[in-house]
Order: sequence, then C-alpha cells, then structure tokens
Amino acid sequence: MSDSADTSRTAVKTYVPAYQKSEWESHAAELDMSQSEFVRTMVQAGRRGFESGSAEPDSTGPDPGGSDLETQVLNLLSTDTYSWDELLEAVSQDIESQLDETLEELQSTNRIRYSGRHGGYTTVDGGGDGD
Repeated sequence: MSDSADTSRTAVKTYVPAYQKSEWESHAAELDMSQSEFVRTMVQAGRRGFESGSAEPDSTGPDPGGSDLETQVLNLLSTDTYSWDELLEAVSQDIESQLDETLEELQSTNRIRYSGRHGGYTTVDGGGDGD
C-alpha cells in the first residue's frame, strides 16, 4: 500500500447462497466479529495465496510461502487498525484454519483418523495409538 493510498471506507456488496451467509454469521458470532469484519478478514487471508511475487511452495528461506507471522501482521494492518487482542485472534484463527484444513486433507487421504477410544487424532498405521 502506498503512502498516498485512500484509506477512507467504502461499501462492497456480494451475493451468496442463504446457507453460506448463515454459516458466515455463525462463524463471525463465534469469533465475536461483525459480518463485515469477518468477510474482510477472510478475504484478506485468502488473497495471500494469490498475491503476485509469492514464493513457490518449494522455495527455501525463512518464509518460503509468505505466511510467517510478520507477513500475516503486515497484511492485516494494511487494511485496518487492530488492537493487540484483535491481532492475536486474527493470527490464531489463521493457524486454526490451517490446522483444520490439514487434518481434513490427511483424513481424506487416509493418512490419519480420529480415534474416540484414544481421545484424539492418530496415524492410520496406529503409530500414535500408544498400543
């Protein structure tokens, strides 16, 4: 964002299916966010994967995918002002989302499963069962 960028607020409208809006409302409420704040935060988080100049996944260095904490904070602050608690919640939510997506992917490829008997996730080969 350049120093001369217009920081005034303006409305953006989008149309989504009713079920999706309901899911977003519920998720925003869980995070104690307004719908506008929720959508803005999620869009900014999603844009990180599409920014030009992003490093390739197989890049080396301290921040190969552009997702280190410094980058996340700068991305958030480029669009709004956040308190300490708001920043903590935003970056924590990003980690929770990444973990959730990773667990779903590992389960869909049958590499891990949820074991109710053992109270958590374990590898399919049983390596984490403690048996």
